[in-house]
Amino acid sequence: MLGSAALCRGLATAAVLVVGVGCTVQPDTGAPAGDAKPGGGALGVSVAPVPDPVTATPEPTATPSRTTTGRTYSPTPVPSPSWTPAPPPAPSPSVPKPATLMAVGVQSDQVRELQARLRQIGHFDQSPTGYYGSVTASAVSSFQDKRGLPRTGTTDTVTWQRLLGMTKQPTRDELRPPTAKPVAAPDPRCMKGRVMCISKKSSTLAWMIDGKVESAMDVRFGSEYTPTREGVFSVGWKSRDHVSTLYDSPMPYAMFFSGGQAVHYSADFAARGYEGASHGCVNVRDKKRVAALFDEVETGDKVVIYW
Repeated sequence: MLGSAALCRGLATAAVLVVGVGCTVQPDTGAPAGDAKPGGGALGVSVAPVPDPVTATPEPTATPSRTTTGRTYSPTPVPSPSWTPAPPPAPSPSVPKPATLMAVGVQSDQVRELQARLRQIGHFDQSPTGYYGSVTASAVSSFQDKRGLPRTGTTDTVTWQRLLGMTKQPTRDELRPPTAKPVAAPDPRCMKGRVMCISKKSSTLAWMIDGKVESAMDVRFGSEYTPTREGVFSVGWKSRDHVSTLYDSPMPYAMFFSGGQAVHYSADFAARGYEGASHGCVNVRDKKRVAALFDEVETGDKVVIYW
């Protein structure tokens, strides 16, 4: 009996030792602890499995949010400051300067055309000469100023094209007109019949038939001491090779209209121009034109002299 009791105490002690060392025993990883039945395993103790060691991966940090009643706000991400330098300004395209066509000192047929075209629109009040002088330069400057162009007085390509667009091709009489100044607007008394219409203001004579100018020429008048009479007259008589008995001077192609005053050719006028004056007659300096006029005019034709 004693031996049986001693054997029982030894078995009990061994059981206690097994329970004490059971906490360090690795369970079978094939059966998770949750599947163990109560009382199963060694003495019914369930041991949680130990995971294999792995490299820890940090979790992403959540953007902090701010919560108010009923709403959740997340701060707007602020972009990193960046600065890009502005590109340098592109150089302005250079505008080519208009080419010069005519300038002071030039003499040509193109200058004559320039003067005739300027005369058509009232910027040149003389007959075209073909020479680009100070008068022409002033006329070009006036035209440029009125059209908003640089006022240079020199005719460049832009000025020339603008003038061509505003004028017409000059006629032969416009390029080489019979008078130094434009023929004046006719007096109303010149509009009917056959009339020598003579303007003191423009120093021109226009031979007119029923309001149409048939020919024109430059004329000059008497001085303040021997003035040419003004008014309406008629041709009293004609003398082709007349010589003045009062002044003993030639008066070719004379057409008398008031006493001793007549329209006639003057060699002095042809030579000296407007520096001189007549003794009251109407002098003509273009011999060919006044000769043709002499053949046209008849006794009794009207003569109108006005300012």
